[in-house]
Amino acid sequence: MEAAAAMEQVARDDYGRVLSHLIRVVGDFQLAEDALQDALIRAAERWPTHGVPRNPAAWLTTTARRRALDRVRRRGTRTDKAPQLRALAELEQSLAPELDDDVEIGDERLRLIFTCCHPALPEGAQVALTLRTLCGLTTTEIARCLLVKETTLQQRLVRAKRKIAAAGIPYRVPPPELLPERMGSVLMVIYLIFTEGYSATQGPALVRADLCAEAIHLASVLHDLMPEEPEAGGLLGLLLLQDARRDARVDAAGELVLLPDQDRERWNHEQIAAGARHVRDALRMGQVGPYQIQGAIGAVHGEARTAEETDWNQIVALYDVLIRLVPTPVVSLNRAVAVAMAEGPAAGLALLDDSDLARELRGYHLFHSARADLLRRSDKLAEATVAYRRALALTRNETQRAFLRRRLRELAS
Repeated sequence: MEAAAAMEQVARDDYGRVLSHLIRVVGDFQLAEDALQDALIRAAERWPTHGVPRNPAAWLTTTARRRALDRVRRRGTRTDKAPQLRALAELEQSLAPELDDDVEIGDERLRLIFTCCHPALPEGAQVALTLRTLCGLTTTEIARCLLVKETTLQQRLVRAKRKIAAAGIPYRVPPPELLPERMGSVLMVIYLIFTEGYSATQGPALVRADLCAEAIHLASVLHDLMPEEPEAGGLLGLLLLQDARRDARVDAAGELVLLPDQDRERWNHEQIAAGARHVRDALRMGQVGPYQIQGAIGAVHGEARTAEETDWNQIVALYDVLIRLVPTPVVSLNRAVAVAMAEGPAAGLALLDDSDLARELRGYHLFHSARADLLRRSDKLAEATVAYRRALALTRNETQRAFLRRRLRELAS
């Protein structure tokens, strides 16, 4: 495998797995991240001339462990304090085993999620830290995902890492009696991992299949861990239902295809059936939550044989329930789009033009692209052009940008 391609693949597929291993070994989030970055730099220098190792992830892990040891040793030379010396001795002992090409690194990602989602950390910091460490998302990607400023996000990350170190938060999946207090944040993190994979913030591809698969894997593990938790089953069902449409979201030329125009033969109907079954099982438990409702919305889409058969009135009714559970601007946006499909674009525009919603979502490209589409369907072409241009200025995903440019060309002609 070519060195550059191998670097990209290991950084994409194994970042979270390697980092979660390092955090367990060295006991320090920042040290583990710094050591992994050192190892990636070393790989970029070495692999093009010495060849790609047979097990790139194991090579990266061993190199990162050595770099972590070097960093602790350098700290030790700057002080004679006993704690640093003890830490050095413990780290040397823990790093003694080498990882050869045939060794598989244990999967400790669920442990990492639960550590990041400790209730001692603010919820926003929990989510940001997990997305940063588990998925290797950049601060730009996470900030856009959470609709916050990059500077605010960076401060959250720094404070969260310091809090974990200062409070001695254990790196573990908590015992069963402590699971419920972290469930909300853990579910949110897994959902956001999938969301970033399903519609990537930036880059050439619309979808990052690795993140979608990662989120579904984690949701499945969580569901197995807590089978009586209805929201865990609801989330797993939701992700399966959405992921089932993934292949149809772009055409053969790699261009974005909107839901009504998708070839439903390309949907994974076995996955749709499995997702709908998980949602139904969760709803039967009688403790309705937002992931179950979103899963029910996904099931209505997935089980419609054609776009025309989609029951938009039922979807609007489900959004009415969802907005009572989670009254967020993004839910309001999605409900407005559903209303537009059920009652016509004018009804949707009336909701989107609410001043509070427009202010809260002014930096969110999907708000402007949805509004542009409704304006276009209402023959308000000049206003639609302005909205499409605003959406184009806000998105960094090349597939989405190409779609918006195509819409602008259509309006101009």
